[in-house]
Amino acid sequence: MKQTRLFGLLALGLALMLAGWFTIRSVEATPSADRNRADAVNLALRRTAHHLLRHAGDSTSRIAPVSQPDAQTFRLALSRSFNYDQLPRLLQTSFEQYQIRGTYDVAVLDCDTQTLQLGYTASDLLANETVPCGGRDQQAGCLTLQVTFRETAPATSSAAVGWGLASLALFLGFVYTAWPRPTPEPLAPTAPQPQVQAPVGLTIGSVYFDPNNQTVRIGEVSHTLTYREAKLLRLFAEHPNELLTREAILGAVWEDEGVTVGRSVDVFVSRLRKLLQPDPTLKLVAVHGVGYRLTVANW
Repeated sequence: MKQTRLFGLLALGLALMLAGWFTIRSVEATPSADRNRADAVNLALRRTAHHLLRHAGDSTSRIAPVSQPDAQTFRLALSRSFNYDQLPRLLQTSFEQYQIRGTYDVAVLDCDTQTLQLGYTASDLLANETVPCGGRDQQAGCLTLQVTFRETAPATSSAAVGWGLASLALFLGFVYTAWPRPTPEPLAPTAPQPQVQAPVGLTIGSVYFDPNNQTVRIGEVSHTLTYREAKLLRLFAEHPNELLTREAILGAVWEDEGVTVGRSVDVFVSRLRKLLQPDPTLKLVAVHGVGYRLTVANW
């Protein structure tokens, strides 16, 4: 009887562990993760363009928006020629700064004809510290910098990893429970230990904001923010009813990466304004020519 019980417990634990493993293997990247990655690639390409233009003696030209023809391809048009030999190391440094991993191909295209002028793959840079076409002449005029990422394995969510680890722990627990062992001596009762309170988030109006997990809950609805959205909302939440200048917002949210893009403030404020719209006590107000203020009623 005892052997049958032990066999049943071992079989159940093994089944749970296998279920957890297949769950991990089948989980695909979430839309939120795709959006975070796209934002990171966008900022990395803009940082690269910023430094390429500065090295070319241009510190005033506006950097065009990054386009994304498909999930793996990103394009950025540069209105003037640049030093191609500086591109590989600058781009790789930008990707490392924004924690973008994976193999990618780089192509420099003519803006009008979309014909390939120069190009390389990241494996050339990592293997030899040099890339093809280095030192070659480059035509003047508008050029498009195109980065295409190779297909990668689907990302695994933290919830799926946790399920797999929990299955393994349950399996080991069954083995430990069923294994015969001496009965321990009863221990004297101990005083209950005080529970450690989990860190609380920020409450603004009827909105609960958890900056550590980058989540916002409005009523019964929860939203996941990007890293930059969470950083901007935290800045407003810590300064309710205060006028924040555009310069102060750029310095607090973007300038730590060394790249400042003025239009990014308007885009991200628009996202937060739409997110907070269900709460009538919260308003993100633009002060023309100065900046923004998060007004909180009855604060």
